[in-house]
Amino acid sequence: MKKKIFSAMRPTGKLHLGHLLGALKNWVSLQEEYQCIFSIADWHALMSEYENSRPLRSYGIDMALDWMACGIDPEKSIIYVQSDVSEHLELQMFLSCLTPLGWLERNPTYKEQLREITSRDLQTYAFLGYPVLQAADILLYKADAVPIGEDQLPHLELCREIARRFNSIYKKEVFNDCRAILTETPRLLGLDNRKMSKSYGNTINLSDSEEQVETQVVSMITDPKRIRKTDPGHPEECNVYSYYLVFATKQAPEAHQWCSKALKGCVDCKKNLSKSINQELKPIRDKRAQLEQNKSRIEDILNEGSKKARVIARQTIEEVRQAIY
Repeated sequence: MKKKIFSAMRPTGKLHLGHLLGALKNWVSLQEEYQCIFSIADWHALMSEYENSRPLRSYGIDMALDWMACGIDPEKSIIYVQSDVSEHLELQMFLSCLTPLGWLERNPTYKEQLREITSRDLQTYAFLGYPVLQAADILLYKADAVPIGEDQLPHLELCREIARRFNSIYKKEVFNDCRAILTETPRLLGLDNRKMSKSYGNTINLSDSEEQVETQVVSMITDPKRIRKTDPGHPEECNVYSYYLVFATKQAPEAHQWCSKALKGCVDCKKNLSKSINQELKPIRDKRAQLEQNKSRIEDILNEGSKKARVIARQTIEEVRQAIY
């Protein structure tokens, strides 16, 4: 049997280039080697978006479209909506009983988001406890591995600690240690040189049209030291050049010369870059347009995925109940 991988995304808006490079390309390749379980984590989204929860379902459908357009294959992988598998919450309840409060309060991501996200009230019981639900997500399917970036290693270690504590308290090896598959993500900032984020509105979305991509690339902040077109630039300090290294690697040396020797202005450089990004997104756009013609099929795929996920989830919950009771 193939080993299992679990991963998830929160449906809080449109997927962008950061998702493509940071997760989806890796997910697509992992499908060949592992049994992959990919969750549209709407309960996780609800923890921060509870005041504006209406769009979450449609965001989930949109996310499934992007996943499949990028190559996630429902014939190879289980794709489902988290809230359609109630066992997630049941396991979260069991795990929350034994998770020390201090573990959650020390979570660096929790502290960081409380500092940075001021537009929403995140001082809630659910938001503090989201790592427990995250652990339940992974442990419910007894995932052998989770594809993550290096910055997410503390989250996985907390999941392992919760699993070990469960096994220790109930004297039964229900859960195994889940390892990380580290994903190397190219450096890619948003259009304004901040972290690429939907909340900042600085993204290029996978579903954007060619014209939208061109407009957004033109708006990108470039080398602040290059005031005039005739001034030599500093490619290593220019966000546009960092995009060349990802989406136009063959042209990157030439772009370096254009900039450093003032052979071309930033506008021409951006126009050239937008062509490369559109070339990368074209097959995704085409596949997405094809899938959108039958959106009811997307619902069917998610429903079928939920049924498959529940089969695994129920087996785990039965083991958990036997250990506890």
